[in-house]
Amino acid sequence: MKQPSGYKTKQKEKILQYLTAHEGEHVTAQELSRHLEAEGTPVGTATIYRHLDALVTDGILRKYTIDSRSCACYEYLRQEGACKRHFHLKCLKCEKLFHVTCEHLNGIEEHILEHHGFQIDQSKTVLYGLCEDCRKDEEDDT
Repeated sequence: MKQPSGYKTKQKEKILQYLTAHEGEHVTAQELSRHLEAEGTPVGTATIYRHLDALVTDGILRKYTIDSRSCACYEYLRQEGACKRHFHLKCLKCEKLFHVTCEHLNGIEEHILEHHGFQIDQSKTVLYGLCEDCRKDEEDDT
């Protein structure tokens, strides 16, 4: 497991504990703040963002900013380079972000490179639509 650089503080340790416990999930600063407060370790929003930014710089977290309406979310990366070789799907209804590793999508990436001379950065590629749960909810409403 990668370790953050710099000095250790109780706040930084609590933040990292929460993030590692939620590995593979997308966490917002607000969720982290609510958790720390409920745990009896309230941390100011500016401090949380400062620690999150430092962890992003250290390569321990990946930051996702999907659009100007949504809060940034963060994902704990156990290994350096994780999350660079797959596409992302963003549900327009529930706003969840999904990581998708798919040979068909990789074929699209290869086609675009071979036929159009353009290399896609999968870590920044987001396809928008409705997730399975939200599609089912819409079908049930009709």
